[in-house]
Amino acid sequence: MLHPSYSDLMKVVNSEVEQGEAPIVNSRYSIVMATSRRARQIIAGEDAMVEGRDKKPLSVAVEELNQGKIKILSSE
Repeated sequence: MLHPSYSDLMKVVNSEVEQGEAPIVNSRYSIVMATSRRARQIIAGEDAMVEGRDKKPLSVAVEELNQGKIKILSSE
């Protein structure tokens, strides 16, 4: 089980959207793509923005997204 859940991550990502605007992410797919892209960056040698010494790169990427350290940009 993924912790935090997809719905929790979508709330974090969409928290900065103003009332009446379209949400940045509407699906799990957007969350998966963003975290996998960030995990590949960490594997390639970029520094993690959260404490994650003994964690896998994907877990670090999920935690970064959950803490608001990385942002998903709208495709518009």
